[in-house]
Amino acid sequence: MRPALAAVIAMFLAGPAAAQGMDSFRSPSGNIACMYMDGTLRCDLREVSNRLPRPPSDCDLEWGKAFEMSKAARHAGRICHGDTVLDPGAPVLGYGASWQGDGFSCISSESGMSCRNARGAGWDLSRGKQTVH
Repeated sequence: MRPALAAVIAMFLAGPAAAQGMDSFRSPSGNIACMYMDGTLRCDLREVSNRLPRPPSDCDLEWGKAFEMSKAARHAGRICHGDTVLDPGAPVLGYGASWQGDGFSCISSESGMSCRNARGAGWDLSRGKQTVH
């Protein structure tokens, strides 16, 4: 087989399988990053341009730009956090591409990142607006 053809076939075969096995990914802009770990999906935003809701009174850490849901959750939510899943080395989930894993799915688009679990809980995230379902 010609080397160029073999490379194209390998990329085609690796694409969906690689996306299925990812435990982290980021948007092409790098403003949104997500990580799946132990039945939980989390996505963080680097920057937002809208006004964030007030933090809960028991949150002494960062608030408003991190979102989390479990596989069985009926609702996703913002979380109080002292860390981040923003990883500039994470694989890029290109615009129009999707990631699926363990009952979750995310779609990357020029307007942001939409993620859901099998129950329909999730979020639509962008720099200008964050909606939790």
